[in-house]
Amino acid sequence: MLDEFDKSIINRIQADFPIDSRPFARIAMELGLNEDEVIRRVKAMKDSGIVRRIGANFVPGKVGFVSTLCAARVPDEKIDSFSEVVNRYPGVTHNYQRENTINIWFTFIARSTEEIEENLARIRAETGVDHIMNLPATKVFKIRAQFEV
Repeated sequence: MLDEFDKSIINRIQADFPIDSRPFARIAMELGLNEDEVIRRVKAMKDSGIVRRIGANFVPGKVGFVSTLCAARVPDEKIDSFSEVVNRYPGVTHNYQRENTINIWFTFIARSTEEIEENLARIRAETGVDHIMNLPATKVFKIRAQFEV
């Protein structure tokens, strides 16, 4: 269970992680904790799956990459194996099962649309799942996600 300090740490690190030689010391100072305590708490939240990752997010187009949303119709008996194959690709950032005939949705980032298409062709060949749609965004409306815990 999260206590008030854990919640404060999550709120602090979501969108403005300090660029500092000792970022956890800076966070600790702001929250009235010590550096070791902040590191211990973040590690515990990561180990328990509350915190998935700590790292930079970038706008793909601004650094020479493209991104897309993919949707697939995967037979129930292939969902686990299909997802394992998809997750092997380093450009896959999210992969979700949904209640629909189009039941697996994942995001893919690569250096070019051609690279994404080549990777989708490999996924089709390896999994036998032919129905994978490539749905690149034409306009981005959401610019940040931050949730007050």
